[in-house]
Amino acid sequence: MSVDESFRGWSLKVYAGAGEAGGAWVGGSGRGGVSPVGEVDPDRSAVEAARRARGKLRRYCTANRLNRLGTLTYAGAGNHDPVLLREHLGVFFRRLRKASGDRPFPYAWVPEWHKTDHGLHAHFAVGRYLPRAAIAEAWGHGFIHIKLLSDLPVGSGKREEARRAAGYLSKYAGKDFDHDKMPGLHRYEVAQGFQPTFTQVRGLHLGSVLEQAESIMGSAPGYVWQSQTAEGWAGPPAVWASWD
Repeated sequence: MSVDESFRGWSLKVYAGAGEAGGAWVGGSGRGGVSPVGEVDPDRSAVEAARRARGKLRRYCTANRLNRLGTLTYAGAGNHDPVLLREHLGVFFRRLRKASGDRPFPYAWVPEWHKTDHGLHAHFAVGRYLPRAAIAEAWGHGFIHIKLLSDLPVGSGKREEARRAAGYLSKYAGKDFDHDKMPGLHRYEVAQGFQPTFTQVRGLHLGSVLEQAESIMGSAPGYVWQSQTAEGWAGPPAVWASWD
């Protein structure tokens, strides 16, 4: 459901599969001001782009329960070509799909530059068991590492494991992304066809939209963040909630 242009109030997207909801006051300053208008601050824009990328990646990983984290590195002198890395990863995931019965499956990956002069490697997350031998054969350019993120507190489930994996990937999709070395390229890539869905709710009061979110999720959120607690917040009032 889209919000019509005349609406003024709280608009919230509830991602049930990812166990989170987020939104803001729309239709004017309402109860907290509006984003400043004027010259665009490139540093602020970069921070906002990184924040959006982290959020999208977190929701994708969590909704698809991507709780296995892997790393792909190059042997020898390494690879310093980000376009070639993407070509190699395209072949890698096609081979994995073929080795898995040619059935599509969700995955996400992010690039990272080595701190030394070895070039690029990639971190990826999947939500199913893949034999180590199949991963090594599908990669074929060097070394691989894969592990299930199960070292969480007792009682944690696949959603919490996937959030942990998303946290690792988001670190590289966020502030560590180097646009100078990878101009025009995305911060991360995911398998198509597995984007998380959401339900949009709206209301005149924050309590109202949070109650609607609770109804959709079946319980109260374990954590709620509000922009009024964020020092220096310049945008419209915003809220974010998560469920365990």
